[in-house]
Amino acid sequence: MTDAPTTPRASDTLSLVNYLPDLPATGETADPDELFERFTEYTASRGLTLYPAQEEAIIEIVSGNNLILSTPTGTGKSLVAVAAHFAALADGRRTFYTAPIKALVSEKFFALVEIFGAANVGMVTGDSSVNADAPIICCTAEILANIALRHGADAPVDQVVMDEFHFYSDPERGWAWQVPLLTLPRVQFILMSATLGDVTWLTKDLTRRTNRETAVVTGVERPVPLNYYYATTPVHETVEDLLKTGQAPVYIVHFSQLAALERAQALSSIRIVSREQRDEIADAIGDFRFTTNFGRTLSRLIRAGIGVHHAGMLPKYRRLVEQLAQRGLLRVICGTDTLGVGINVPIRTVLLTALTKFDGVRMRQLTAREFHQIAGRAGRAGFDTAGTVVAQAPEHETENARLIAKAGDDPKKLKKVVRKRAPEGFVSWGEPSFNRLIGAEPETLTSSMQINHAMLLNIIGRGSEGGRGPGAGGAGGRGGGGTAATSGAGATSSADGFFDAFATTRALLEDNHEPRARQLELERQALAIYRTLRTAEIVEQLPPDAEGRVAIRLTVDLQPNFALNQPLSPFALAAFELINLDAPTYALDLISVVEATLDDPRPVLSAQQFQAKGEAVAAMKAEGIEYDQRMELLEQITHPKPLEELLDAAFEIYKASQPWVGDFELSPKTVVRDMYERAMTFNDYIGYYKLNRSEGLVLRYFSDAFKAARSTIPDEAKSDDLVDLIEWLGELVRQVDSSLLDEWEELTNPAEVQGEADDIAAQGRGVTAVLPPTPHSVVSNPRAFRILVRNELFKRVQLAALDKVDDLGELDAPLGFSRDAWATGLDGYYGEYDTIGVGADARSASLITIQERRDVWIVRQTFDDPEGDHDWGIDAEVDLAASAEEGVAIIHVTGVNRL
Repeated sequence: MTDAPTTPRASDTLSLVNYLPDLPATGETADPDELFERFTEYTASRGLTLYPAQEEAIIEIVSGNNLILSTPTGTGKSLVAVAAHFAALADGRRTFYTAPIKALVSEKFFALVEIFGAANVGMVTGDSSVNADAPIICCTAEILANIALRHGADAPVDQVVMDEFHFYSDPERGWAWQVPLLTLPRVQFILMSATLGDVTWLTKDLTRRTNRETAVVTGVERPVPLNYYYATTPVHETVEDLLKTGQAPVYIVHFSQLAALERAQALSSIRIVSREQRDEIADAIGDFRFTTNFGRTLSRLIRAGIGVHHAGMLPKYRRLVEQLAQRGLLRVICGTDTLGVGINVPIRTVLLTALTKFDGVRMRQLTAREFHQIAGRAGRAGFDTAGTVVAQAPEHETENARLIAKAGDDPKKLKKVVRKRAPEGFVSWGEPSFNRLIGAEPETLTSSMQINHAMLLNIIGRGSEGGRGPGAGGAGGRGGGGTAATSGAGATSSADGFFDAFATTRALLEDNHEPRARQLELERQALAIYRTLRTAEIVEQLPPDAEGRVAIRLTVDLQPNFALNQPLSPFALAAFELINLDAPTYALDLISVVEATLDDPRPVLSAQQFQAKGEAVAAMKAEGIEYDQRMELLEQITHPKPLEELLDAAFEIYKASQPWVGDFELSPKTVVRDMYERAMTFNDYIGYYKLNRSEGLVLRYFSDAFKAARSTIPDEAKSDDLVDLIEWLGELVRQVDSSLLDEWEELTNPAEVQGEADDIAAQGRGVTAVLPPTPHSVVSNPRAFRILVRNELFKRVQLAALDKVDDLGELDAPLGFSRDAWATGLDGYYGEYDTIGVGADARSASLITIQERRDVWIVRQTFDDPEGDHDWGIDAEVDLAASAEEGVAIIHVTGVNRL
């Protein structure tokens, strides 16, 4: 018996669509026995034998029942989901697969394209949409929730497969897992997770709402049993023992990214892999580009057989670690508990370094659900006969165990042992905590229902043509066709089409999974929101009709992607008109408007605030300001916020007419602009703010800013400087990690999707997957490359303005222009002028000339002198071949002189 792999390879057999029985007549459904037989023919053709739990689950699905599948990791839930989509296609129904994060949605999309063909699978994630009318749709839970609110029982959704359903309890996002259950009464639900706890209440509720039987498949024994033990040896000794006893690969779980990296670096001092294994790793890595500071650290670690894996890494680095692990080349991986969210890292042993974590508010012990999500990753079906879960004792307990062992059986020595105490503030845990978690069932899911402007507007907009959102059109069937939606339980449309928004909202807020007190609170919130919408004249309440019924209607058309994409984009569109086109900072000001609508990259803003406070303290000390006053003034200092007053005032005005934006916060900040004005590369910026552990988060922010700027700013508002800046930003992201943009751009062109799927099929997922591709040459995008060149030269202008000849020498001496050469040139300049400008005028394109030749560019950057003579500057050459190799502009300064 073998476990069903997550992503079958199309090259092994025909597409699963070829196993579909003939379509039944209209209104009929496929025979359940035939469906089951056809699907098992497919699995058998792939050499797979279904587990009993898989068989039971699939029988319930083809019989038309709801299913709650709560079985351990490694029991083939993914194959059950595939069977659900197969059954829906056979009946001509439309099926939705949801996951908590975009990366998992995208991964599942490509996997299902491979199984069912590109024509039958679509994806909607908010910033990516492809084939949105397909019969199988992959999306985030929020996408489905908004479609359900917009269309209710008439939503073109017939089946929903919700993966990682334990996110139902997430305080911030759990509403999106609950809303479809409340508003889609004719849908067949398949809810899956390894850690659901007692679902008796959910089973009854789902049956009541859908008029379908709800089956529960749970209590299944793991195909790979787990062994648990508690370690009081130091971590490095525990790891060495695991390696010696054949328990690798070992995933060492930490609850901070810093701790994971520090552990990996500490373990590099012990022998993890042999010389032959090191050579094999080097061959597998090949010419993979480690382009960042963290990347160079990672390169050293993985060559020693040690991986690092956490959310702050660049996607290409995480993918590299996953692929090397899949090939059995990494014996130790140090990461965070994000491993429990569907990350594909095959491991034999999980080693927890603690049983407590900081949850953003306080330090607390792990919940049973968190523990089992992490521990469940141990043991690989088809590879391991058993998995191992180790809890590492706290450091003070480990030290005490060492002291006691050293004393041996001598009573006198034992009496003299001074036991180390737990550090101050330590949240106690130990072996009893570990044993309790092992035997504990996951906590019962708790409701996290919410109501906000966007949710209420979606309900009010239900039924209007303007209310159609992504994935709301089209219908089920094999690649097309349609299924007419009919009103079901909970519908509030009468025979004459009258829609009662009041009753619908009341039903949502009174018949949900919250306690009564919370339901009343939600109703009060909804009423307050409704009043703001009426005051803003976004909705209007019509006079009662002949039967005394009161209707509400929208006075505006909601955009098709309302509440799905960047929610503040409409505000940004209005705010662009406030920026002066003739201002020298016009391009950067529009970027600042875009940045104010993006989520905050908190590590960057914290670093900026820390630097701002440090500079303020130095200035205040120089002015003689007393300590107490300095501390008071420091409380007012935040990270830089360009256009803050203008944008905040505009936002208040905008909220008066569009109050739903009040659900979101405008956040002026400068990250893209900051890096551009400092003339930095990505690596410069990461190093300047000491963000090595967060470079993945920072690059994702730059990627989001690029996508938002390119798609939100109207073409007529894009000056040449702004087009150049946007191109530069996109190229910067692409050169650091092309996967962040390549997939997004491919998905906007559905014609390329099948080619991508074919590539995946040819390569296979898992052990045969290739390493991430090298991005195209940076020189091939002239607009973006000119910005890179200009930034490299302006970086030198900024240093020259501060007369930092040592830094200039360090920058250019390796390429032939020494510190003394810089000093001589600047002495000549400062003999005539007192300062070098670095403002907007100094960055003007008029002060730089570029002669573009075939193999080299000849450039001159003119200084912005106080007299405006513009007769001094920097001469340089751009090495195109070296630039293409490095992915950045390589500048050779040849002189600093007068024209």
